[in-house]
Amino acid sequence: MPSWINKIERRLEPLAINNITLYLVIAQTFVLLAGLMKRIDVMQLIFVPAWFLQGDWWRIFSFVAMPPGFGMLVAFALYLFYLYGNALEHYFGTLRYNLFLLTGYLLTVGLAFLSPGEPATNVFLGGSVFLAFAFLNPDFVLHLFFILPVKIKWIALVTWVFYGFNLVVGSMTERLAVLAATGNFLIFFGREIVQRIRTGRRAVTQQAKRAKLKQELGPMHKCSVCGRDSDAETELGFRYRTEGDKEVCYCEDHLPPRE
Repeated sequence: MPSWINKIERRLEPLAINNITLYLVIAQTFVLLAGLMKRIDVMQLIFVPAWFLQGDWWRIFSFVAMPPGFGMLVAFALYLFYLYGNALEHYFGTLRYNLFLLTGYLLTVGLAFLSPGEPATNVFLGGSVFLAFAFLNPDFVLHLFFILPVKIKWIALVTWVFYGFNLVVGSMTERLAVLAATGNFLIFFGREIVQRIRTGRRAVTQQAKRAKLKQELGPMHKCSVCGRDSDAETELGFRYRTEGDKEVCYCEDHLPPRE
């Protein structure tokens, strides 16, 4: 973790909010229900930098309470957001998880001003939480449509491809949102990703060296009669007999009787 994050943490420690994901889910659920019942105008909550600069100051905060949609699967999406966020809070600790969300929020708001006439979205902020969870728990199994079991690392791979696609052909708003989500993820996990890549390269190099050495030296045991060796026949036993001034290797099927 970068040292500047540690410095910020010490200053923000008194402001850390425990179980912040639950509060976000409650706020988004309230907006979802109120919007469906026409109790509020959700257009008054979205964040458009140009409107904020015209005096709608609350929008810079209220857009965080916007749910990820108003369709049938939104409840499942909110449940997953709580699941992922709660797991990240246990991993990071309350303070660092708060900082993770705050960094994503600031990136989203800051980058939104590059396209001031377009609404910002918090969907990709939830995406960064998902990517972080998938990075830490790649073998976690998620049942798509409550039936099909899929490891979350494959869903994360599809998400990265989707983000890359949006970065290339998406609107300016989508591109900025992707940059905010992936930037937030890379700030907190970039160093660990680099370390894993380096470790993986070293492991591959060492494995290649061992394979080359093994090929040069040949098998440890090789039957002088049938030619079977200990590399190909791992369960086969081998014995040595002294014949003259040499040690001759035999497999257990061709071991000559002692004279």
